[in-house]
Amino acid sequence: GRGGGGAMDSAAKGGFVLANLAEVVERVLGFLPTKALLRAACVCRLWRECARRTLRTRQRIAWVSALEPGPTESHSLVRALARELEKVHVLPQTVLYIADAETFSGHEECHEQKKARKRNSKETALALEKLLPKRCQVLGLVTPGIVVTPMGSSSNQPQEIEEGEAGFALLFPKIDGVKIHTFHFSKDVKNRVFDESKFAEAGLKNNPDLRVVLLFGYNSWKTGATRFLHQIVNPLNEKSIILAGGQVESFTSLTSENNHAQPGDACGVVGLAFSGPQIQSATVLLDQDVADERTAEAAMQRLKAANIPEHNTIGFMFACVGRGYRHYKTKRNMEADAFRKFFPNVPLFGFFGHGEIGCDRIVTGNFVLRECNDIKDDLLHGYTTVMTLIHLGSTK
Repeated sequence: GRGGGGAMDSAAKGGFVLANLAEVVERVLGFLPTKALLRAACVCRLWRECARRTLRTRQRIAWVSALEPGPTESHSLVRALARELEKVHVLPQTVLYIADAETFSGHEECHEQKKARKRNSKETALALEKLLPKRCQVLGLVTPGIVVTPMGSSSNQPQEIEEGEAGFALLFPKIDGVKIHTFHFSKDVKNRVFDESKFAEAGLKNNPDLRVVLLFGYNSWKTGATRFLHQIVNPLNEKSIILAGGQVESFTSLTSENNHAQPGDACGVVGLAFSGPQIQSATVLLDQDVADERTAEAAMQRLKAANIPEHNTIGFMFACVGRGYRHYKTKRNMEADAFRKFFPNVPLFGFFGHGEIGCDRIVTGNFVLRECNDIKDDLLHGYTTVMTLIHLGSTK
């Protein structure tokens, strides 16, 4: 009977080694998705330290895509996020989610008749926020159409979804040398002049490391909305900053310490500011003349010429609802396909909206794609598409 005891001893020794050798523990924990890793961190101090080190190395952006409609009760993005957050290998610190306006808030054209879904955008937004870590800053938008890369690989074919249920959530972990801030400016009915001290609070002024600002205007049909947008955009219209974005249907989530809910009838601007010396970015504007494959690909060639590194980079596409397959004479997915041809491994995200913000510009050091001749670029457009690359530095 003693042989059995020896086997037990070696198993116990093995267990002891596994539990106490940091390199082994770290190697094993490295295979766990983040949620399981956080649970393992509760085992003991050594495991906690190993889990912490492992998490710190996970600096790649992750994303969750929802491309097919689900049952009526919840938006498919809510279900996709609930499922996929169990598997992701990052701890989200900032999340940008965008979903289609039509089904997010419960109306969908169906078989020629209007079928109202039992859905309320506030409840949907809360359901999404509940799934994310408490200290995470979340910006959520709803737009008429969605541009999304399916999950699984950066090289998956991005889809332009102009009608039907769709959405995505971009999960940004803590990235060394990169700061991402959400901000919100709403039009004050009393003051006609925008108080620019609010720019400094949002990290948009006196910030030499500011590289990219993604801006989204909401309730743009209100009187004074365009003027207000100009008041925000003009001071930021510097050669060394990339500005890109568009007019959305509404924003549904904005969580971070300093953002308070606004009256529903206000208009304003929400967005994300990316700061960090290692960030490189470039953007091009596809104007109304870009109306076939050749001209779309020529625009992508200009973007490619910026030589932005492609690893740890994301693409954004902000298009007018008037573009897409109607603009390209029934050829679908034209611009996303052109992007994929020149950027085979960069995931692309974005939306179809009510107006676009952007111009041709590159920020790598201080090189500018087009000489501005010190005339400020015109940044507000209609019937255009803005294509933007953001490189967040090299990952280990």
